[in-house]
Amino acid sequence: MYPEEICSPMREELTNAGFEELKTIEQVDNTFNNTNGTLLLFVNSVCGCAAGSARPGLIMSLSNAKKPNQITTVFAGQDKEATQRAREYMLPYPPSSPSIALFKNGELVHFIERHEIEGNLKQVISENLIEAFNKYC
Repeated sequence: MYPEEICSPMREELTNAGFEELKTIEQVDNTFNNTNGTLLLFVNSVCGCAAGSARPGLIMSLSNAKKPNQITTVFAGQDKEATQRAREYMLPYPPSSPSIALFKNGELVHFIERHEIEGNLKQVISENLIEAFNKYC
C-alpha cells in the first residue's frame, strides 16, 4: 500500500477534473448498479505512465462534446478492495494499472490496458477515448 501523501496529488488531479473516487466495495457496486448510460472507470496508479500519459490524456478527452455520463476512479495500490471489485466488472481483462474502462448500460464496451498506455503520448490516449466517446456516448 502506498502512503496517502504520495497518492494525494494523483487523486486530486482527477477529482479536480470531476472524477468521483470509489474507495469501497459498496461505492463500486452502488455506482455500477445505479448508473444509466455511460460510465468511465479509471484505475489510477503511481507509475510514470499514469502521470505522463494516462491521467493527462483522460482529462484532455473530457473536453470532447460527447463524454460519459459518469466519470469515476479507483486507486490501485491504495484502495485495494474497491480496485479488486472494480476489476471484477472489467473481466475478462486481466488486472492492469493504470487502465481505462468505458461501460454502456453496465456492459464493458471499451478498454485500454497498461501496455496500450505505456510509451504513448497523452494525445494518443485522448484520441483513443474520444473515438470511444463518439461511438458509445
